[in-house]
Amino acid sequence: MSIREALTSLNVSRETEAQLHDFVALVKKWNPVINLIARSSVPNIWSRHIDDSAQIVALANASGPWIDIGSGGGFPGIVAAICLKDIAPSTSVTLVESDVRKAAFLRQAAITLKLNCEIYSSRIESLTLPRAATLSARALAPLPVLFQYAERLVRKDGVCLFMKGQTYHEELAAAQKSWSFECDIVPSQTDLTAAVLKIRNIRRAAD
Repeated sequence: MSIREALTSLNVSRETEAQLHDFVALVKKWNPVINLIARSSVPNIWSRHIDDSAQIVALANASGPWIDIGSGGGFPGIVAAICLKDIAPSTSVTLVESDVRKAAFLRQAAITLKLNCEIYSSRIESLTLPRAATLSARALAPLPVLFQYAERLVRKDGVCLFMKGQTYHEELAAAQKSWSFECDIVPSQTDLTAAVLKIRNIRRAAD
């Protein structure tokens, strides 16, 4: 699915697509200084990063705030905030990124694009935030670690959207040893070997 097809499926405007182009320009401008994405992926930034991030917006819980952890260069957090600006403008997106320079970039992107975002330059473990309706992470940590974060950060009726590569089956098996949860495996639209894990009702197996 192309970015235009993905955005059409989300019923977003031409202005949203224009903002995504503006965000790509910001990433390309800052990337030589702080390495937001691998330099080898810059020529394929739309398929590798924009399309990949945009695909999760339709899976989110639209009934409340969104937290994106380990936000890096803004994937998927900033991309989600751009899409939500058009289709769910009241939904705030909180981005958590411990790297000070990357967090500075995220703040600049949020200001420039006038996004409904808050940026925290902190380790996830040290933060106390209101629980989110949607919690997302892309290539951040193994599932058992992500579940520890989710235990504190996502509402009981919330959803976790964890973007995983080809080893996601092994991660699910490892997580099932200590956690109880419901999971829909949504095939990635940009990588045949990857998936978005849509996870609900996370609780420790002993509970």
